[in-house]
Amino acid sequence: MKNFSRIIAGFWRLKEWNMNHQQLLDFIKQCVDLGVTSFDHADIYGDYECETLFGEAIKDEPAIRDNMQIITKCDIKLVSSKYPGIKLQHYDTSREHILASVNNSLKKLHTDYIDLLLIHRPDPFMNAAEVAATFTELKNSGKVLSFGVSNFTVSQFDLLASQMDFPLLTNQVEFSPLHLNPLDNGSFDLCQQLGISPMAWSPLAGGRLFTGTDEQSIRVRSALEAISRQMKGTTIDQIALAWILNHPVNVYPVLGTGKFERIRSAMAALKIILSPEQWFSVWVAAKGHGVP
Repeated sequence: MKNFSRIIAGFWRLKEWNMNHQQLLDFIKQCVDLGVTSFDHADIYGDYECETLFGEAIKDEPAIRDNMQIITKCDIKLVSSKYPGIKLQHYDTSREHILASVNNSLKKLHTDYIDLLLIHRPDPFMNAAEVAATFTELKNSGKVLSFGVSNFTVSQFDLLASQMDFPLLTNQVEFSPLHLNPLDNGSFDLCQQLGISPMAWSPLAGGRLFTGTDEQSIRVRSALEAISRQMKGTTIDQIALAWILNHPVNVYPVLGTGKFERIRSAMAALKIILSPEQWFSVWVAAKGHGVP
């Protein structure tokens, strides 16, 4: 992931931001100027419309494409008026669908290549050898530079990797101070073993860190506030991101915000170093118990 920015801008909710063409272009340029140069998409986001909105915003300034990395995903088929033939939401990792999805994404994004393509969700009907061969085909054509997965278990990652002639670059998983599963299910262990960096979606738990009224949210928020008081001039969202960024597996958080000030604030988290005791105070709050 060395060519990607450590903070990644996610566009899952782009349609909800209600930006016009110029506002979106300005937001993208502000991100790039700040050093947030990696942009996370999926073919299905916004009922298959978010890639189009992004592509329309950047197409008149082609030079900006050279300064960014575009990530997108495929394999989920939504029930949508845009694809009336789909009657049931399902996954499709066939060669035919992956190639069609990539070609559609290239067209919508007004680009000749995708920097990183992810399989969006594990497909229980996946033919790993077929997916690997399709990835090789896309790499050889220059349409996709690198490949990874999203939401895969350790065994699912190992299965696909075993068929590849080149390494998978990442596994994008849900991870936040309120969702510790990758620490417990072997996902981060595997990433360290292979020397790859995972990406984290919903790193601020969809805002639950700040507004949640359940016991876990309250405990974790209190722990973040305590560290923020110790490290004057910081905010709890920065501490939460620093908690993720400080993990030795080298996580790349994906932020799903259209507010530039939140992006700017997130970048400041890159400079925050937590002590092991501070890091564990958040872990303990999330677990609801101390270490054995």
